[in-house]
Amino acid sequence: MADPLSYRDAGVDIDAGDALVEAIKPFARRTMRPEVLAGIGGFGALCRIPKKYRRPVLVSGTDGVGTKLRLAFATGRHDTVGIDLVAMSVNDVLVQGAEPLFFLDYFACGRLDHQVAAAVVKGIAHGCELAGCALIGGETAEMPGMYPAGEYDLAGFCVGVVERKKILNGRSIRPGDVLLGLASSGAHSNGYSLIRRILERDTPDAAMMDAIMRPTRIYVKPVLKLLRAVNVKGLAHITGGGLVGNVPRILPKRTRAIIRGRAWPRPALFDWLQRKGGVAEAEMHRVFNCGIGMVVVVAAGDARRAANKLRALGETVYEIGFIAKARGEPEAVVS
Repeated sequence: MADPLSYRDAGVDIDAGDALVEAIKPFARRTMRPEVLAGIGGFGALCRIPKKYRRPVLVSGTDGVGTKLRLAFATGRHDTVGIDLVAMSVNDVLVQGAEPLFFLDYFACGRLDHQVAAAVVKGIAHGCELAGCALIGGETAEMPGMYPAGEYDLAGFCVGVVERKKILNGRSIRPGDVLLGLASSGAHSNGYSLIRRILERDTPDAAMMDAIMRPTRIYVKPVLKLLRAVNVKGLAHITGGGLVGNVPRILPKRTRAIIRGRAWPRPALFDWLQRKGGVAEAEMHRVFNCGIGMVVVVAAGDARRAANKLRALGETVYEIGFIAKARGEPEAVVS
């Protein structure tokens, strides 16, 4: 008779998983909001809708980190990809005018490395703190044979809430409105398949690698404060597709965004990527944010006040263009 087998023999360490849950509870505890009724540890997490909302609408978003993870594996930098994970969902929820309420993560690996997983989840918790939302649950899946040694995958899910009459949908955007660009922290979590190809051609110095791995900026707190102070007509999170792909998503028909490409200083990271990869200018604007991570659309008369408000809240802001008349479907052009 063959020796009896255990789950550990099959490659799954239940004790390690339980230890990880206990290790991350202090990180998650710092993100709690008063609306959370039950968080990490149960079969499901419970959260009330804040009482200040009279006609609340829930807004949800989900995303991952993409191939930026492969650079995390190669460099051993696991402490900031969790921020990227949170940012990609909470910034998407934000552009509807919503306040992120809670976040859940999914961490999957072939064999659980407690130290690596704890670093990732600590980053997720920090991202939730930056966004003001609660990390109320998640899932850690150890699946032998599914992932190469030392690798993992991440996914995240966010739920936010907005007053129904304050939903941002871009319908009030008109020709003459102004585009304000909020500076990005780098490439955020987009374009990393191209970045990795460029890195096959040239090895960056330590400072440039830091810029490549810098986590996505989370715009939630300052932009929510802006929404309470200024009539914002639309918001666009600049992710995959760049400025030309994302700004039209919030524009009405028969309008176009005219973006002045020299209205802001392009960070050295993007110049390096373009030079080392021989990337065409049009392709740069289709793939990367090129230094602008969020676009705010306001009436021309509100532009200065909105920019000053954002700067006072710590954002770097540029007036990057305007809305013009057009025929047919909305578009954006970089001039």
